[in-house]
Amino acid sequence: MNSFFEVIRGGINTTFQDDGRNNLYHIGIPFSGAMDKRNYILANSLLGNKKNKPVIEFAYQGPLIKYKGNRISFVITGDVIFKLIKKKNEILGNCYENYIIEDGDQIDIISTNKSVYGYFAISGEFDLKYQWGSCSINTKAKIGSNNGEKIQSNQKINISHVKPNQFKKKLNYTNTKIEKIRVIKGTNFNYFSNEGKKTFFEKEFVVSKLADRMGMRLEGPKIENIVDTNIRSEGLIKGVIQVPADGNPIIMLSDHGTIGGYPKIGVVISADYDKLVQLSPGSKIKFQEIELSDAETLFKLYEMETQNLISQLK
Repeated sequence: MNSFFEVIRGGINTTFQDDGRNNLYHIGIPFSGAMDKRNYILANSLLGNKKNKPVIEFAYQGPLIKYKGNRISFVITGDVIFKLIKKKNEILGNCYENYIIEDGDQIDIISTNKSVYGYFAISGEFDLKYQWGSCSINTKAKIGSNNGEKIQSNQKINISHVKPNQFKKKLNYTNTKIEKIRVIKGTNFNYFSNEGKKTFFEKEFVVSKLADRMGMRLEGPKIENIVDTNIRSEGLIKGVIQVPADGNPIIMLSDHGTIGGYPKIGVVISADYDKLVQLSPGSKIKFQEIELSDAETLFKLYEMETQNLISQLK
């Protein structure tokens, strides 16, 4: 029997993602990949998949899908409200716990809860086309699987392989907020006045509605530039914070453009990136400066914590 999902409702910004594509900045292609790396890895780990297997990432509201085929397990990670519909019986689901679905069952991913991104993984493989070694979708560039497009209503998602052995697993994990987003100095840090730097590190900013996989615009007190509000375009990286002429910071996220001409005041450290992307519009942000050596230590701790969570599943 062929196994597949029928998409009844596509949801908001629902895409296939894996761990992204490497070494393509020179042709203008960013990494892309799952926004919240830890929740992506945990989704696959709960099902015994390899860590880099494709999953469905959704924002705010996920898809409503109907399953056809042989029994299979799925798991949802993040801070997500969802239900499993089995022959008209509705079961309110728990994140970080895998469930078995059978022919005719439906999964309704209702919403994320005071966060942005969630992840849906299966004990099998989605039948996807790869581009440059990844199936990650970048809708702005129209690259990746699904012709570079979001998952749409009335679409069919084929499954190329179903795992026969499906064991019940559950992880007690809570997504936590962070008081301050830690950053290291950017390459144009000295473009900003002492007052502008003080504003950046001491004042509060708000996540605006202009936030997606490409970037996050913040609103708040203006950050004063005393040199030039434009520079010759140069390379950007994920997490870099640009400040355009209006003085409101823009944080580059996973689908960011690879070059830009606004001065860069800082870079969000990798250990805080997952929590940053889960901040919904209206959330408040404060920044804290740390040194590069501290950022490296914090990233090692982040990776150790993730590995410790995975080891609980064995």
